Amino acid sequence: MSLADTGFDRVAAFYDPLARLVFGDALRQAQQAALAGLPTGRTQVLIIGGGTGWVLGEVLRRQPEAWVLYLEASAVMLAKSRETLLQLHPQRAAQVEFRLGTEQALGPGESFDAIITFFFLDLFAPERLRAILRRLNEARRPAAPWLVADFRPARPLWQRVLLSMMYSFFRLTTGISGRHMPDLALELGALGLQRRQQTLFFHGMAEGSVFS
Repeated sequence: MSLADTGFDRVAAFYDPLARLVFGDALRQAQQAALAGLPTGRTQVLIIGGGTGWVLGEVLRRQPEAWVLYLEASAVMLAKSRETLLQLHPQRAAQVEFRLGTEQALGPGESFDAIITFFFLDLFAPERLRAILRRLNEARRPAAPWLVADFRPARPLWQRVLLSMMYSFFRLTTGISGRHMPDLALELGALGLQRRQQTLFFHGMAEGSVFS
């Protein structure tokens, strides 16, 4: 793993408070909007880059029969997610596999009824992003939704300035390779996926969307 994969160990302690300080509840609202696209029943769900684990509790609350692979490159983030689950949803512990690693840690035969990438795909330079998207799409079962909560390419000046500051901060602290917000609809469209639902937040700077 590169520094870009593991560097979030350094910011795990203050990542969530910092996000709330800057964006209030908008980022969690974007995630909740995307989770409206979760399939029902005894589904297998992949969450990659889920951070400190808030989204995991939401998935299990909405779909209590789901089985989840929680894939996270930061050992500290992974430990915080496991601790949160055991504190708040101990009865669901058997439904979650916590796995340390990147998309490369997925087995060749593993496939899922839903893919969840929340504020994750924006971290990578174009070539690395496309490799990640291809690998995740290989693990997506036919017609499985891809749930995305993320920022959007900035339009007003204040959004461009804020995104530039964010990228500079995370490149310095975590070593991410991304420098600009990618057009995720365009990148996912290249794999044959289309946006089916979209809700905008924080003056259109963030979105919660469902692709399939």
